[in-house]
Amino acid sequence: MRPIAPPPLSQHLRELASRPDAWAVLARNLIPVVGIYCFRLGPLSLAVFNYWFDGLLSALAAIVAALIPRALRETQPKSAGAMSVAANIVRGVVTWTFLVGIVGLPYWIVLIPLHDLLLGDELRPPARDSPALWFTFGSLAAGHFWKAFQSGYGRDARQGNEAAAFAGMCILLVSLRAMAMFVMAAHGLASFWCR
Repeated sequence: MRPIAPPPLSQHLRELASRPDAWAVLARNLIPVVGIYCFRLGPLSLAVFNYWFDGLLSALAAIVAALIPRALRETQPKSAGAMSVAANIVRGVVTWTFLVGIVGLPYWIVLIPLHDLLLGDELRPPARDSPALWFTFGSLAAGHFWKAFQSGYGRDARQGNEAAAFAGMCILLVSLRAMAMFVMAAHGLASFWCR
């Protein structure tokens, strides 16, 4: 059996050109790289931390948070009546923490090879001394949470399961991003970037 050849680069470029939102995603992901390499705006560890934070603590956590209200509605027993708001909040926080811990496992694993780069001494001074950096990371997280709740991941099942399927695809893509970071780090690219 002959292997199937991957599509040519020209096809990828045509598809990229036909989707304006893809250009926005590409530009958004290139901002830290350009800032660090071209304008020397910060250490390399800051760019790597940005990708890690952007993927796990904001994108993945936001998608899971948007799914929690639906999960609580669908798992609440009918005979129990309406649970108190406080009990639902506690159930939601515990469920969210558990799911971010489990679904975000690729992001926790990537800390192993990138430990020195992500949690080293090079990152601490800018993170400690820059309110603009805290504002940037806060804006990233707020943007992800706003987009996740606007995307309708938490719609009721009777309104359509396509929202849940879309959320699953988004979680898969975010997890694949962590796996790509792990592969790059495992092959020594992290030490190559630091030179």
